[in-house]
Amino acid sequence: MATILVVDDELGIRALLSEILTDEGHNVELAEDAAQARACRERQRPDLVLLDIWMPDVDGITLLKEWSANSLLTMPVIMMSGHGTIDTAVEATKHGAMAFLEKPITLQKLLRAVEQGLAKPAPRSAPPAGATRSDSGFISDTVLPNGPLVPAAPLAFGPQSEQSFDLDRPLREARDAFEKSYFEFHLAQENGSMTRVAEKTGLERTHLYRKLKQLGVDLSRNKRGGV
Repeated sequence: MATILVVDDELGIRALLSEILTDEGHNVELAEDAAQARACRERQRPDLVLLDIWMPDVDGITLLKEWSANSLLTMPVIMMSGHGTIDTAVEATKHGAMAFLEKPITLQKLLRAVEQGLAKPAPRSAPPAGATRSDSGFISDTVLPNGPLVPAAPLAFGPQSEQSFDLDRPLREARDAFEKSYFEFHLAQENGSMTRVAEKTGLERTHLYRKLKQLGVDLSRNKRGGV
């Protein structure tokens, strides 16, 4: 899928974001400071950058300004911070950032921001100094739209036809049949991503694995690279 550069001086944050994004099928590059981020951007030409604001040498806003001023902002940038303010977020967008995520970042907000970032054309230049958040296309983690967790379409999995259930049987058997179809549907919808299926169904990943094994769900059918 996409190559995503994660820039953060905290090892735990880098490891967590790398695990989540790798599970989603992305190629993840890591940098702990601005120097590594510059080198990685030049070497890998990432499709999207997750950039921490507060770093010990050169902060994220300064690095963003540098990329923008030198016409190197050829990819969407999502800023991250545990101590950000509205002024910081507005300043970031003036220099080309497309989103601002507050730490701790929830799984749902992260995946939604990354999805929208990859779907959005890369900025060609920083917007005018007087631009507002709406002018620059800024997306904050508080205004991202919430999509439905369960689609309204009939249950169908890949090339299969609409599902039907035999209700003339014991409750447990009928419930297991429905749950198996339910999880198979979500696995197909999310291309086998266990992280996203866990998010959609509201289950912890360990519980989800046990449930799928108990129901006899074939994980290899939708598996892609990692689960």
